[in-house]
Amino acid sequence: MAEILIVEDETAINELLRRNLELVGHRCRSVYDGKAAVEVLEEQAFDLMLLDIMLPGLDGFEVYREAGEIPTIFLTAKGGLTDRVKGLRMGADDYMVKPFEMLELLARVEAVLRRTHKGGKDFTFYGVRIDFESRVIEKDGQAADCTPREYELLETLVKNRNIALSRERLLELVWGYDYEGDTRTVDVHIQKLRKKLGLEECIKTVYKLGYRLEIMK
Repeated sequence: MAEILIVEDETAINELLRRNLELVGHRCRSVYDGKAAVEVLEEQAFDLMLLDIMLPGLDGFEVYREAGEIPTIFLTAKGGLTDRVKGLRMGADDYMVKPFEMLELLARVEAVLRRTHKGGKDFTFYGVRIDFESRVIEKDGQAADCTPREYELLETLVKNRNIALSRERLLELVWGYDYEGDTRTVDVHIQKLRKKLGLEECIKTVYKLGYRLEIMK
């Protein structure tokens, strides 16, 4: 997927970000202060930077000025309007205030990567290929007979792979917040995906929660 630089001085948060981003297939490099970030940016290209504002030495705004045209999501404990406006006016792609939900952060990362064409146009696993631009699913090189809803469900699982998603969360992400059905709809569509694509061993049932698309590296 994408090469991501994490610039965050709080070790626990930095490691949590890296672990979750790597779980969904991204390659990450972590640094813990502004000076180290600038040095790394001089030696390696990245598709996206997650950048804390309150850093030792150079702050996040100074790092961003040095970074050039790298897509960036600012992370900060500051919720003030001034900081948000400053970051966005400088050209940042998004802004998240701590504490944040990891699923939301992952969704925002994918959104920025899509906008900047860094997230990849397709993804292949266990003989299944999903094309995000044409919204087509193939199995062993042949087009699979999947409905639009089945495509959206598989896309959601792929973009959150190795993460357990509750049935309620899948309903929100795939069917929308205003859907009036129940969670059995998710179970039915999961069973259809498993059968059509041969993913019985790959789409795991998480007891009393929901499902996880398990893809080993």
